[in-house]
Amino acid sequence: MADNKNNNERNVPPLRFPEFTEEWKKCTIGELAIKVGSGVTPRGGESVYKMDGHPFVRSQNVGLGHLILDDIAFIDEETHLRQKSTELKLEDVLLNITGASIGRSALVNEQVVGGNVNQHVCIIRTKESLIPSFLCNFLLSNYGQRQIDSFQAGGNRQGLNFEQIKSIKIAIPSTKEQTKVAKLLQLIEERIATQNKIIEKLQSLIKGLNDSLYKQYGNAITTSFSDFGRSYSGLSGKSADDFGSGKPFITYLNVYSNNVVKENDYQYVRINDGENQNVVKYGDVLFTLSSETPEEVGVGSVYLGKNEIYLNSFCFGIHIENKRIAYSPYLSYYVASTPFRKFIYPFAQGSTRFNLCKADFEKASIKLPLLENQKYIYAILNSITEKIEIEKSLLRHYTTQKQYLLCQMFI
Repeated sequence: MADNKNNNERNVPPLRFPEFTEEWKKCTIGELAIKVGSGVTPRGGESVYKMDGHPFVRSQNVGLGHLILDDIAFIDEETHLRQKSTELKLEDVLLNITGASIGRSALVNEQVVGGNVNQHVCIIRTKESLIPSFLCNFLLSNYGQRQIDSFQAGGNRQGLNFEQIKSIKIAIPSTKEQTKVAKLLQLIEERIATQNKIIEKLQSLIKGLNDSLYKQYGNAITTSFSDFGRSYSGLSGKSADDFGSGKPFITYLNVYSNNVVKENDYQYVRINDGENQNVVKYGDVLFTLSSETPEEVGVGSVYLGKNEIYLNSFCFGIHIENKRIAYSPYLSYYVASTPFRKFIYPFAQGSTRFNLCKADFEKASIKLPLLENQKYIYAILNSITEKIEIEKSLLRHYTTQKQYLLCQMFI
């Protein structure tokens, strides 16, 4: 790679392949595109979606440089023909133009060729002088994102229109250099995708192994959460003015999203001298109290930190005082297991919003492995968790590497 940082007066990027020396040409997307447009949502909305047919790409299907097809919708031939002008071709550039995901971009691949898009996704079809994958990466770079942001007055990311998209400025080199830049970034994107698959497989392994080991060892002790120790509530008597600084507290999302509380993901609340608030201790099991669906009620997490910390008001905790029957690190896996989720489901009560019937839940009988087997299971599962963290660290490295190149290889 050639470093061009000292050539600020030349129209070249800070970093480029050494065999290329020509200046880049300044253009607009409108000058380099043969199509800029979007589709519509079919009449009837989701009710007309099918299990198969023509793929129908929505904004949630457009990621940062890749398509997300887990929940791709389909439309029938008749609906497709009414939107024939938005039929997708291989390597069309897709750009989200409304909502929270505005600015995300990806290329059409063989899985969605012949499909359509809704009104929230723009199709950009380029001339031969602009390589589609180069444009896609440009739109994701700081230079592309800054222009997209500039169209949203006051940072209000409501939507882009076609004229704004056509007016986006882009500097391009030869198609040979465009291709080489795009291929480098594609290699990194493929490595990121591989890394995500590694993590997903390890997470699937740990889930299956957790359930399997519980099935093998889990019927040894009959107990209840009330046998473990005293339960307590989260913060009380606080107003909005109390939050933002002071002592750390564990948020609802931290409990909901992690079977072990993340210690770098706290928020802060003012606690006055002599104020009576419950303190979370090492090994405490924490649960969410309510949610919009019964499946999300009573989601558990364990605090394995050492510092004094508080708990949000929408969760409750249980101090683990009886250490002869419960090993707190193991409980972080137990509360994430399928048997536990099935156990807690009946204690969610409500119609539009569901709340945990806390008293009944604490008294209900549960089955646990013997203490020594809890430690044995924890050691096995934690070794996989540690491997997942290593793989996540690699993922962060590759993602940072791609972001660096997106900053340095475009102008």
